[in-house]
Amino acid sequence: MIRICVRNLHKRYRSRDGEVAALAGVELEVREGEFVTIVGPSGCGKSTLLYVLGGFIAADGGSTAVDGEAIVGPGVDRGIVFQEYALFPWLTVAQNIGYGLEMTGVPRAERKTIVDRLIHTIGLQGFEHRFPRELSGGMKQRVALARTLAYDPKILLLDEPFGALDALTREAMQDELLRLWQRTRKTVVMVTHDVNEAVYLSERVLVMSRRPGRIVHEFVIALDRSREREHTILTEAFNAVRNQVWLAVRRQADQAPASMT
Repeated sequence: MIRICVRNLHKRYRSRDGEVAALAGVELEVREGEFVTIVGPSGCGKSTLLYVLGGFIAADGGSTAVDGEAIVGPGVDRGIVFQEYALFPWLTVAQNIGYGLEMTGVPRAERKTIVDRLIHTIGLQGFEHRFPRELSGGMKQRVALARTLAYDPKILLLDEPFGALDALTREAMQDELLRLWQRTRKTVVMVTHDVNEAVYLSERVLVMSRRPGRIVHEFVIALDRSREREHTILTEAFNAVRNQVWLAVRRQADQAPASMT
C-alpha cells in the first residue's frame, strides 16, 4: 500500500534578489510501514519537502497525498520531530508528552496510561517530573519523540532529529529509533546530512540534487539489523552501500547550484 504519494512537486521562495526554486519536479512514493531517508547537499530542499509533507508549507505545483487524500495542512496522521526538540520549558517530561493528548480532550486517566507507557518505552522512568532544563540533549530528544508518538500518528516525519547531539548520544538515539520502528512499523520519512545514519536506519535512501531539488538516486538498503550495531556497520555490505550513497551525494554537491530568477 502506498502511504505517501508526491507527483511533480514544485516550490519557490521569494527573496530580496528574486525567486529561488527550492523544489522542481519531485516524485516520491513511500509504502506503508517503510523507513525512507532523504539525503543531499545543503540547501537542496530536503527540509522543504518534509514540511510540505507535514502540511506546514504549501506547494506551488504538483500534488501530495496521504492514503489518497490530498495534503492541505497539518494533521494528526503525521507527526513531526525537529532537531531543536521544541519542548515547553515550563512543563515536566510527563506534561510535555501528554500535551497534545490534553489539547485534543483525551481523558486524564487515558492520558496517564499513554504517557506512562511511552516513558517506559523511551527509558526515562524516574524523570517524569523533571523539566527540560534538567535533561541532557539525548533525553530531550527522547521526550520530543515520545510526545509525537503519544497521539499515534500513522507517519513520522523527522527533520535532522539527532543533528544537535554528540556522537555517542546520537548513536544511542539511532538505536532507540530503530527499535521503535521495528516494534511499531510506522511509516517514517527522515531528513539527515549523515550518510552513515541514513544507511544504518533506512530501508531506502533517496538522494536529492542541488537546488532546485529533485530525487535523482534511490538505494535499497538490505542489511541484517537483527544484531547489535557493530554487526551491521562493520560489514562489507554496509560499507559498500554507504560509499555508494556518499559518492552520489558528493557528485550532487560538486555541481553548480541553480541561479535565482
